[in-house]
Amino acid sequence: MQKAEKQAFDVEAALQQARTTEKMQHDLALVEAALYVAGRPLGLNELCSVLKTRSKKKAKKLAKMLMQGYSGRKTALEILELKDERYVLQLKTDFTPHVRKLVKRPLLSTGPLKTLSYIAYRQPVSQKRVVEVRGHHVYGHIKMLKEMSLVASERSGRSSVLRTTEYFADYFALSHDKATMKKELKHVFEDFSKQEKP
Repeated sequence: MQKAEKQAFDVEAALQQARTTEKMQHDLALVEAALYVAGRPLGLNELCSVLKTRSKKKAKKLAKMLMQGYSGRKTALEILELKDERYVLQLKTDFTPHVRKLVKRPLLSTGPLKTLSYIAYRQPVSQKRVVEVRGHHVYGHIKMLKEMSLVASERSGRSSVLRTTEYFADYFALSHDKATMKKELKHVFEDFSKQEKP
């Protein structure tokens, strides 16, 4: 009788272990799906929401496990941990030059991109100043940039002050620290102007 009880216990333990492993694999797949669909860094609160848990510890553990899994693979994708415990699934930089031509269309056309560049480099900058430098057509650019969550504005007297968002920094892989970001942008502009010269 004791042997039969032990066998039943072993079978139950094995089933429990299988359920736990299956749940873990499902949760890892959920985190991966969330990072893939978002196309931007996700914080622990957003991952908890997808996993239907309040445990940030669990969300962090799963994100780290997934990150390690990706680092062990020889693929073009990677998962990075950014500051403030945010995670992003992205293409490794080595592959970008090879596939850039396959992108159907840029995020922004030239006009709005120039307006965004000016705001990013001069921020915090008044909307009035941006209009003086870039012209009245930039009202449409600013509206679009706000809708895309690349730029935020706050009232300052009778004008608005514009600055870039965290999403802007994440999307363009720039620092969240404004002084560091401006240095990074200066290098980008210099590299771009060298490429433009014949």
